[in-house]
Amino acid sequence: MSETAEASFLTAEGCYVALTSSNLSYEDIIDRVRSPEAGAIVLFSGTTRNSFNSKPVKELQYTAYPALALRTMLTIAGTIRTKHSLKGIAMIHRLGTVPIGEESIIIAVSSPHRQAAWRAGEEALEECKAKVEVWKREEFEGEEGVWRANRDGAVGVKEEAKEPEKGEQK
Repeated sequence: MSETAEASFLTAEGCYVALTSSNLSYEDIIDRVRSPEAGAIVLFSGTTRNSFNSKPVKELQYTAYPALALRTMLTIAGTIRTKHSLKGIAMIHRLGTVPIGEESIIIAVSSPHRQAAWRAGEEALEECKAKVEVWKREEFEGEEGVWRANRDGAVGVKEEAKEPEKGEQK
């Protein structure tokens, strides 16, 4: 991801978080956490798979509340960096359409030792999925898409438009 792409990011000591509509780059994120004091760099890449609950997926579409999502990501990164004594942590989430096989999120962590890096990488992903203000629309072949929170497991539910109750504004 280049800084000239449509992207927004925040940084703090040893932490980098970003949202972008561009393809994600392994080299860029690894370079953000590389340190001569680190003996381990762990990289997680979340990609769009071709099916969900036996349904053929066409693509995923991600949207976010960027200002809040970035602050949440930076808080997560800072907490995990301190907890696991990391040298660096970087998280980049892609927004917009993400076709099959392409990355929607990349997380990299660096640490003096591999065990802390493994644990921190997994914890960072789980915290992002649980807390960051990013939503996805699953587009299935031959069906209308479904919006849902960016969490594992739960099937999206189509929300029907409803008429406002008496006294509510449209």
